[in-house]
Parts: sequence; structure tokens; C-alpha cells
Amino acid sequence: MAAAARVAPKDYFTPEEWSPLSTKSSWKGPALVAHAWIVIGLAAAVAMAFPIAIPLAVMIIGARQLGLAILMHDAAHGALHPNLKVNDWLADNLTPGGLVAYRTYHLGHHKYAQQAEDPDLALSAPFPITRLSLRRKIVRDLTGQTYYKQRWAGLVKRLSERKAGEPLWPILKDAAIARKRFLIGMVATVAVTAPFGFWWAWPVLWLLPQATWLPMITRLRNIAEHACIAKDEPDPLRHARTTRANLLERAFLAPYWVNYHCEHHMFMHVPCYNLPRTHRLLKAKGVLPRMLTAPGYLDVLRQASSRPAKQDRGGNPTPEDRGVVKAVIQ
Repeated sequence: MAAAARVAPKDYFTPEEWSPLSTKSSWKGPALVAHAWIVIGLAAAVAMAFPIAIPLAVMIIGARQLGLAILMHDAAHGALHPNLKVNDWLADNLTPGGLVAYRTYHLGHHKYAQQAEDPDLALSAPFPITRLSLRRKIVRDLTGQTYYKQRWAGLVKRLSERKAGEPLWPILKDAAIARKRFLIGMVATVAVTAPFGFWWAWPVLWLLPQATWLPMITRLRNIAEHACIAKDEPDPLRHARTTRANLLERAFLAPYWVNYHCEHHMFMHVPCYNLPRTHRLLKAKGVLPRMLTAPGYLDVLRQASSRPAKQDRGGNPTPEDRGVVKAVIQ
């Protein structure tokens, strides 16, 4: 089982250059977590005061929900705080949580990036796909179908397959334990907002972004990072893609410098807030042309959806290209 090739910082940076890049701040990581929650709170407050702003708030909140997941990802690398206990506490209590299991899984992805043993390989292997297939996936994301499949379909199936006489309580108890944070957040938010007439705040301003905008931008982020990269790629500068992101893309699609994914795979312990500086130094040293990069997210999506649609004898798309493609972006 061969691990993916890796690079050494000393091959690209002097010790004086590398030290500030790899240094973990005691305040920047926590400040980013606070920033995510403050943006969520402000967007929700504006939407409650001016309901016409709800669609915009859903996009902003969904992007910060992804941002919290990105910060948990940083914590999986021990990059959210120099004290590992503080690092893990922040991730387990102020981001989506489940850090220990996620860290084990995700470090396996880094160890075997784009190799046969990469646990994330199935996410990038199906690409390129057709434009029609990509559109159908985005529709499933924005209509909550992806969210339902990932978060609730298993429970519904378990309930529907319950044998006659089998008690219902153990199933519901296990489901409640598995979704404890979700339920606590729901109860706490409704308890705070309902007395002021905003009983709808939690389903509209937390659940709706989580079930629609978040799955879509998570899909687009995954596509940008690893789609259309060859399996068993030997070059460690091409295991992941860095995508240029403008201000709107950083606000609604790629928060907290997640677009610098090639640099992240090259130097996975560099905190996210140091990735732009890492990018600039590599560019100044002439390394950027050897790295896998894209000028923007639309460019990546065009490449990822470039497979021609197959047609039957009547000139109509085949069943496969009507969207029945066996790929799941999580």
C-alpha cells in the first residue's frame, strides 16, 4: 500500500520563510470561529428584521456553515490553535464536531491522496461528467434531496424495516444520541426566538441553509479540489487544485481560504490563514506553473462537466446521461 509522494518545506523555503508560515497563532483560529458565528448571527438578525433578505441570508449562513466545517478541518491538522487541547475543544464544541473520527479519516486522505487507498477517491473518480448530470446534482442539493439522503434516509429506512413487535424507543433513542447537537441547537434556538415571534428562525435560517446551500457549495468545493485529477497521480504538486476565488466566491462559496487546496496538500500543517502567503511565496519562486491551478470556479466546473452526452438512435440523451450517474459528493 504505497503512500502518496510528499514534498519537504526545505525544498521550497528557507528556515526564515518557513517559520512564520508554519506558526500557529493562539488568537487567529479562535477569531475565525468567532467570525463565522458572528456573521451567521448578523445575517439571521437582518433576515428576521427584513424578511425580504431571507434568500441572501440563507446563502451567507450556508457559506459560514461550510466555514465552520473548514475550521474543523484545520483543527484535524492541529492548526486551529497551538495548544492541542484548546484546538480540539474549539473543534468539538464550536464547529460541526466529531473531530476524532474525522481526523482519522481525513489524514488517510492526505496520506494516500489520489492513490487507490484514498478514502475520498470516489468523490473525484466519476469526473468529468455531463453538464446535464451536474445540473441534476445541483438541483438535488438545492431541493434538500442530498441532505435528506445523507442525514435522514438511514433513519427512515431503519424505521420502515422495523419488525412487528420491535420496540420503537431504542431506534429513536439511538437517533437522538447521534443527532444530539442538532436537537440541542434546535431546542435552544427556538426557545430564544419563539417568545419574540420568530418561531420560524431556526427552520428557515439554520435548517434551510444546511439542507440546501451548504450541500451545493460543498459539492462545488469538492469538485474544485480534486475532480479531473488522475488516479495514482505521482506528482505531489498535482494531487489537489488551487482555484482563484474573487470576493463574492469567498463570501458565498469558498470561505477561509479553502480555495488554496494545492498548497494545503503540499504543506498540510500550515494554518488556513497562512495559505495566501504560502501561495504568494511559491509564485515568487516560480513554483506556481508546476502546481495544479484554475483561474476560477466556473472554469473548473466547465472541465468537470465536459463529458459529451451520449445519445440514443433518436438523438435523445441515454438514461445514464439523464442523470443516473453513480457518484455521490459528500
